[in-house]
Amino acid sequence: MAASRKCVGLCSLVLVMMLFVGAMTTVRTDQIPETSNGGTEQLQSSSNNSSMVASSDIEVEGLNEHAVDNPDEIASMVDMSIRNSTERRKLGFFSCGTGNPIDDCWRCDPNWHRNRKRLADCGIGFGRNAIGGRDGRFYVVTDSSDNDPVNPKPGTLRHAVIQDKPLWIVFKRDMVIKLKQELIMNSFKTIDARGVNVHIANGGCITIQYITNVIIHGLHIHDCKPTGNAMVRSSPSHFGWRTMADGDAISIFGSSHVWVDHNSLSNCADGLVDAVMGSTAITISNNHFTHHNEVMLLGHSDSYTKDTQMQVTIAYNHFGEGLIQRMPRCRHGYFHVVNNDYTHWEMYAIGGSAEPTINSQGNRYAAPTNPFAKEVTKRVETAQTKWKNWNWRSEGDLLLNGAYFTPSGAGASASYAKASSLGAKSSSMVGSITSGAGPLGCRRGHQC
Repeated sequence: MAASRKCVGLCSLVLVMMLFVGAMTTVRTDQIPETSNGGTEQLQSSSNNSSMVASSDIEVEGLNEHAVDNPDEIASMVDMSIRNSTERRKLGFFSCGTGNPIDDCWRCDPNWHRNRKRLADCGIGFGRNAIGGRDGRFYVVTDSSDNDPVNPKPGTLRHAVIQDKPLWIVFKRDMVIKLKQELIMNSFKTIDARGVNVHIANGGCITIQYITNVIIHGLHIHDCKPTGNAMVRSSPSHFGWRTMADGDAISIFGSSHVWVDHNSLSNCADGLVDAVMGSTAITISNNHFTHHNEVMLLGHSDSYTKDTQMQVTIAYNHFGEGLIQRMPRCRHGYFHVVNNDYTHWEMYAIGGSAEPTINSQGNRYAAPTNPFAKEVTKRVETAQTKWKNWNWRSEGDLLLNGAYFTPSGAGASASYAKASSLGAKSSSMVGSITSGAGPLGCRRGHQC
């Protein structure tokens, strides 16, 4: 009997060791995926610019140590193999009860760093179906440099975002990334800076152009400069000439299914978040905006009618000190402004032209001391005879320090269905809902 028990214990130990060795082998082999040319897939220059990169082609993500199946230690893979991961993916399983449905979905999990992709299931609003790089592998950024926008170095953020395959991009350590040119992203990418302190600053910033399914989470983006009149790579197989960029923190151009969450944005040359040229299905949530003039522009121009189908959700953000106007400024389309905290503006908070539908629900608007800047709303360069029929409403908003919202349109009989994307919470909850706006101080092994 004793011998039998001894055998069981020994066999169990051997089994655990075999699982551990197997996990190590899996990680090492998975770092080099199969490619059509036997593992030597390279970035190819476009035919009209081949001379510029003929001597410096570089490898794609699958051929370097930065593309892995899990950015944490091998032990975490063993841990994951013995846990019921499906249970952890249940929406709201770790509910914190803050009233913020995004944060309540994932933040209370002390093992969030082992289940990063859970975030993709927590979206809300018009951009809720943005999955980013959920269905791809992890890419670990280890190098903060950006020396060559045509031939980006493996391990850099630029090398990660241009790849054709879905990727969930994380960072090895704290870093400040000064981009030489605008960062042109490819589809199905998540930039996830949780657990580290990552700044994109003092150079080019992020461009989301003619792509889909992007999540940007946890970055400090500030002091963006105009860049351009240069060659920039946008995919493994293409680069081209870029004219001058405006210097937006995040520029969304002709793109859809975009989610910008828990970032800090400030002090850029143009806008902080601009969405133009038919962009739609966008959620801008949990961000902290400060020290900027024209914060957010939604719509290319009053004459660009393709923007009439634009739908944008602006939820749970904190519009803080040093802001002047455009929070947002809307042109064509449908805009749901819900449960945001407006503590500062110098001119106005919400503006528009070209007959947008604006649905303001459950926000907290605190007007500045300036007696001539108490109005939340502004119809930009439009006569009242025109804007009186625009559908702008305030429902359940908390108006403080003399703030007032000027509604228009058919009032209660108007249909706001296309400008409604989630249920609004009471404005009394805005302080709690937005208390974590901006990048979070997440630590591995602890609730975020």
